[in-house]
Amino acid sequence: MSDDPIQASPSPETPSPEPDWQALALSELRQQREALQEEIRQLEGRRGQIQKEIESSFAGQADAVARRLKGFQDYLVGALQDLAVAAEQVELVPQQVLVQPSPLDQASPAARDAEPSVAVAAAGQFSQDEALIRERLAGFGGQPDFYADPWQLRRTLDPSGATLLDDWFLGQGGRGAQPSCGSRSRNALVAAAAIAILGELYGERFQTLVLASQPERLGEWRRGLQDCLGLAREDFGPTSGIVLFERADALVERADRLEERGELPFIVVDAGEQVIDIPILQFPVWLAFAAGPGELITDEPY
Repeated sequence: MSDDPIQASPSPETPSPEPDWQALALSELRQQREALQEEIRQLEGRRGQIQKEIESSFAGQADAVARRLKGFQDYLVGALQDLAVAAEQVELVPQQVLVQPSPLDQASPAARDAEPSVAVAAAGQFSQDEALIRERLAGFGGQPDFYADPWQLRRTLDPSGATLLDDWFLGQGGRGAQPSCGSRSRNALVAAAAIAILGELYGERFQTLVLASQPERLGEWRRGLQDCLGLAREDFGPTSGIVLFERADALVERADRLEERGELPFIVVDAGEQVIDIPILQFPVWLAFAAGPGELITDEPY
């Protein structure tokens, strides 16, 4: 035996472990996913910024424009409805406007022979209703009744307005001009009080006709009477309680038709009218507001 140590026979060389391709692919996919998520976050941030810019620069304006268009649409619908109702009342064949004298203008022979003072006293056609008229005027000066029935005065009439109507009813017999109260809303309040009293005296046998030559003025009259009398839009129209006119000839024609049917036209003339047409003066009940100094100038549009 030799002294050399016995050397172990070399074992066959073991192969080194191969890399885990599945783990490597999974790692790459995770990296790609993180990159995509980061890109998505950046895009979402960009989208939020763009959305804020759109809301601040366009959406608010678009909403305001939409509201204006909606309001204009409502106005057009109402105007077209009124136009359709008015078109139904229009006669295709134009007829000559015949001005008929009022019964109050047809004095009897006995009245012509009477003294002038007696004739002036007889002109007050509301003299028999003096107690009722003054009682209602005094009641209008109290607390406003905001929940009164339609066609009843819902606002407080100041003493100057009550004095004006007292003179118009009992002094002028319901026919004449009175000084303007200073604004169209105040004149509408006075006219509303007159309408409420006439409603008790004549019931549904009268109709109010308002003359104002500009649509803006008619709009103020509509809002004023609607507020003071608790009315709705349906109460303004050719066949309703109050009719608004821009032209005096159309108003006179309507008043003639009312008298032909045995009804009473109550004519209200806006303070902005500088001239009152002569045919209006024939009717038994009319109230014209005379503008004060400078009122016509301030009423003109800029």
